[in-house]
Amino acid sequence: MIGDIVETKQCRLKDPMDLFNSGQVVKICAPMVRYSKLAFRTLVRKYNCDLCYTPMIVAADFVRSAKARDSEFTTNKGDRPLIVQFAAKEAQVLCDAARIVCPFADGIDLNCGCPQRWAISEGYGACLINKPELVQDMVRHVRNQIDNPRFSVSIKIRIHEDLKRTVDLCQKAEATGVSWITVHGRSVEERHQPVHYDAIKIIKQSMSIPVVANGDIKTLKDVENVHHLTGADGVMVARGLLANPAMFAGYEETPLKCIQDWVDIALEHGTPFTCFHHHLMYMMERITSKQEKKVFNVLSSTSAVLDYLNDHYGV
Repeated sequence: MIGDIVETKQCRLKDPMDLFNSGQVVKICAPMVRYSKLAFRTLVRKYNCDLCYTPMIVAADFVRSAKARDSEFTTNKGDRPLIVQFAAKEAQVLCDAARIVCPFADGIDLNCGCPQRWAISEGYGACLINKPELVQDMVRHVRNQIDNPRFSVSIKIRIHEDLKRTVDLCQKAEATGVSWITVHGRSVEERHQPVHYDAIKIIKQSMSIPVVANGDIKTLKDVENVHHLTGADGVMVARGLLANPAMFAGYEETPLKCIQDWVDIALEHGTPFTCFHHHLMYMMERITSKQEKKVFNVLSSTSAVLDYLNDHYGV
């Protein structure tokens, strides 16, 4: 019985909605293809990241194939609170995927923002912002079939050129029981154009559930600025965390301690070399010269990377 009580208390501490109700801006690691896997989530959690997402997983493949489940989703006890992001276009398939991850995660997120051509042509990602009834149906199904009332169901969207359509989508999702909405403040066509923080502010003012701002947040100062500009309850960061996994802890650039932590975590998790190396290339972008990059970026084995870090940085 004591075990049960302890377990319940621990679960409660991991409830993402408690984070949103804490009065602090919730600092979130975005779903990033190939990158926001368990080892990297472990790293950013050491540096004040409150909530992590998995990379986007195609729900239909995940439900159908044990091999897909093993390769796409790994976690451990320390990896909480955790949101599993799915690409889906059928309510029951999303439900089945949610049921599989429910014992190991704190919620699922429906990707309604991926602008990649393959996703849109398959009926996934950003094309869903034009199908509010389908989004409602998917959220409703998960809400009705997952027994745990604390299991969150969120969506991540891009904005329409006509913002009224985005507000309508968000209000419909809210009415169906979505826990929070993450807004990437660009339209589907926009890639590197400035983020429309004013649009996020309007969406936030139209909702009574939490709203998370996403797009071009690179420092802790940006986190504060975007919070003030938009009133958002949380901020989600992708590239900014790749370049500096310690940014939520207030570091301007990746500290050597963080590089050492990444080496230790990646080796412990058996991270494939390409992923291990790519993360270091991102993390060292601001602290290495052009000449050093030329050498470091073509290293082709873990031992060569470890030797280089030891020789040049004492890591």
